[in-house]
Amino acid sequence: MIETSDLHAGTPDHGPPVGPDLLSEMLKAVRLTGSVFLNACFSAPFGVVAPKYYDPVSPMAYLRHISIFHFIVAGNCTFEAGNGERREVTAGDLLFLPFAGHHRFWKGEPLVMAAAGEIVQPGRIEGMWTVNYGGGGDELRMVCGFLESSEFLFAPVFRTLPALIVEKMSEDKVGALIASTVQEIDLHVEAAAPGSQAMLGRLMELLFVELLRRHVARLPPGSKGWFAALNDPIVARTLQLLHADPARHWTVGQIADKVGSSRTIVAGRFNALLGRPPIEYVTSWRIQLAGERLRFGHESLASIAAGVGYQSEAAFSRAFKRVTGITPGKWRERTGSLAGLALGSASP
Repeated sequence: MIETSDLHAGTPDHGPPVGPDLLSEMLKAVRLTGSVFLNACFSAPFGVVAPKYYDPVSPMAYLRHISIFHFIVAGNCTFEAGNGERREVTAGDLLFLPFAGHHRFWKGEPLVMAAAGEIVQPGRIEGMWTVNYGGGGDELRMVCGFLESSEFLFAPVFRTLPALIVEKMSEDKVGALIASTVQEIDLHVEAAAPGSQAMLGRLMELLFVELLRRHVARLPPGSKGWFAALNDPIVARTLQLLHADPARHWTVGQIADKVGSSRTIVAGRFNALLGRPPIEYVTSWRIQLAGERLRFGHESLASIAAGVGYQSEAAFSRAFKRVTGITPGKWRERTGSLAGLALGSASP
């Protein structure tokens, strides 16, 4: 996981000690789960088209967010993401599609591009499928996994990632950890032993965290968004404060005092990287936390309101409706009735 001490080198000595791990805190809030759903072998020539698993404009889409991993275990092929980005990928490559968009891959000159859903067969583990498809030539072996989260409208984990991330296994510390995790996943897939799905789920979550860690470390100067903010000492410390105590009635002056900077610098750098002032950000984060508590628990509105920093249920309800467009009660009703539907509607 990201060590915040690595992210704040050169930060002034003023302010709180480094912590918490911002990435970990955000990932807790979006409730990650994952597993492997496909063990596939293709032989050239072949061509496959995979559908779009996640539609961000569908009603209540934020109830479930699906991302897709492809591990190239052996062989090579051409891969094209839904945005037209094309990559030549080979054994050892890890492909990540944060929004599980439409994509395709092929080798040779296939006569047709097969629909992925039409060539899969049930595998030896419940929930995992297999594919054996193609013209009998050079083989490509691929293991595919998914990551599911309950990312809310305003949680920025996935929304500032590129449409396609390709990791090539390397010898550095993070690359070696990613490679060993992928190898462990492949071993569990091949073994298909009882209990494998639980272990595969944990491995997928670990893999995602390490992938994000590597993504943050590689961001070029001038990048914007939540991940770029982790590399900025002033903004990262500001985020630490807001995430550590979201219920506090923060002012920009208080934040500036804590991080050892001026109000102008804090507000300017935060707005430049995240596109909103710090106080607006913490309001959205409070609503994120409240939305999760409404969805998964049975607390009273008054208790939730107090827990996220509102002095009255009425003030909380107004803020919640301003951010989401509906009242907390309606949110609880809708998420309670649609969560099960959403969870069963887009299985990879």
